[in-house]
Amino acid sequence: MIQNSEIFIQHLKKYGRIEPQHIPGILSFFERASYRKKESLMTAGQVCQEHFFVESGCLRMYFIDEKGMEHTTQFAIENWWITDHLSFLNQSRTGFYIQSVEKSIVLFLNYSRQNELLDRYPEMEKYFRIIYQRAYAAAQMKEMYLQDFSREELFNHFYDNFPEFVQRVPQYMLASYLGITPEYLSEIRNKKRS
Repeated sequence: MIQNSEIFIQHLKKYGRIEPQHIPGILSFFERASYRKKESLMTAGQVCQEHFFVESGCLRMYFIDEKGMEHTTQFAIENWWITDHLSFLNQSRTGFYIQSVEKSIVLFLNYSRQNELLDRYPEMEKYFRIIYQRAYAAAQMKEMYLQDFSREELFNHFYDNFPEFVQRVPQYMLASYLGITPEYLSEIRNKKRS
């Protein structure tokens, strides 16, 4: 149970109509944890039990293909949520990993506590609906960009719209997210600098 989180409280206010007197009760459903760089929050084969909200740091979600290659599907920095939605919703085994890219502090809400939270504070239903809609819209746009853009255009779009990731995320992780090799990403970055 957490007592306070200014960053999360501001996020709640931004995306939901939360009664101020409900905030302490809502916060009581969450827990806080710190993770070292490259520490795992979830591994493939587990049932995803938590939603993670990043207070500070950066997380990534990825899977490993049959050749042993990592494919990053999502990043989350401050004020972003991350989870395997399908595993969380169905309480089924996940094929994904969630890992801290850098030292991170997260709030988390487990499956049973989320159901209790939504029963007790119905306004959180709207908050999570908005969060899910935004995540789904972002996934749709990523899919469109992957199909429509050249890999260089994709990097340039990512660089222009999310420069904080380009600065914070190791090149091999960014390359796996963009679906290119680290070597090709290095070529693209060098071209952009010149």
